[in-house]
Amino acid sequence: MKKLLLGALVLFVVVSNISAQEDQDWRPLYKLVDSSLQTKLDAEFKKIPQLRKLIVQKKLAIGVVDMNGEMPKFARINGNKMMYAASLPKIAILLAAYQSFEDGSLEETEEIHSDLVNMIRTSDNHAATKIIDKVGFKKISSVLKDPRYELYDESRGGGLWVGKRYAKQGKRYPDPINSISHGATVTQICRFYYLLANHKLINYERSEQMLNDLSNPALNHKFVASLSKLAPKADLFRKSGTWKQWHSDSVLVRSVDWRNYILTAMVESEDGSKIIERVVPIVEKVLRAEES
Repeated sequence: MKKLLLGALVLFVVVSNISAQEDQDWRPLYKLVDSSLQTKLDAEFKKIPQLRKLIVQKKLAIGVVDMNGEMPKFARINGNKMMYAASLPKIAILLAAYQSFEDGSLEETEEIHSDLVNMIRTSDNHAATKIIDKVGFKKISSVLKDPRYELYDESRGGGLWVGKRYAKQGKRYPDPINSISHGATVTQICRFYYLLANHKLINYERSEQMLNDLSNPALNHKFVASLSKLAPKADLFRKSGTWKQWHSDSVLVRSVDWRNYILTAMVESEDGSKIIERVVPIVEKVLRAEES
C-alpha cells in the first residue's frame, strides 16, 4: 500500500511539473518581449516623421508576434495604450459566443454560426448586436477577464472590451478604467491571436471553428490591401475596425514561405486606413531582418 501511495505521489508530482511547465510556456506575451525585435521595430517607425509623431502623441499603436521558432518573439509600440477600436473588438464577441456554446448557456444553431461569420468577415453590425443580445455583456466581460485568457487586465491598461451594442439604441457599459465602449490594446489583441493560433482559446475544436470564422476576409482594405500585393497566396485570419478617425486592424498571416506572424495596429487619424496599410511592409522588413 505504501509503495502504491508513493508511486501515486511521484506521478502527481511529475504531472504537476509538466502542467507547470506548460503554464510557463503560455505566459502573457508582455513577458516574452524580444529586445532585438523591439529595437528594430522602434527604429523603423522612428524613420517616418508622420508615424513618429503619432507614436509620440499615443495615437498609433502597433503589435507584432513573430511565430517562427520554438517561442514567439513579441514587440509592441504603445502596447498598453487602450484606444477606441470600432469593430475590431468583435473578436471578443466571437470568443464569448463559443465559450457559451461550450458551457451550454447558448444554443448552437446554424443561424448563429451564420451571424458569427457575417460579424467577422463583413463586420455586420446587425449580426454582432444579435449575438451580444443573446450572450449578454456580463458574459462577455467575464470571458475577457478569465485568467485563462487575460484579455482585459486593469493592471496593464485594459485590453479587449465590448460595452455597447453595435446599434444606436442600447445602454453603454464602458470599460472600468478608460471608459471606452469598444476598445483594445495591441498587447491583448496579439495575445488573442497567439492563443487562438495555438488552439488555447477554449479547446482545439473551438479554436479551429473561430479560425475558420476569421478566415477569408471580405473587406479588401488596410492590412488585406497590402498583403494581397506582398503575399497573395498567404492565408489570412483577420478582423478590422473603422469609425470616423479611428482605424484598427489585426491579422494572423500564414504561408509556405517565412511568413508566420501576428500583426495589429490602431490609429487615430483621418488618414488612418492608409497609415495601417503602410504598416505591413515596414513590419515585414523588420521580420526579414530578424530572420537573416
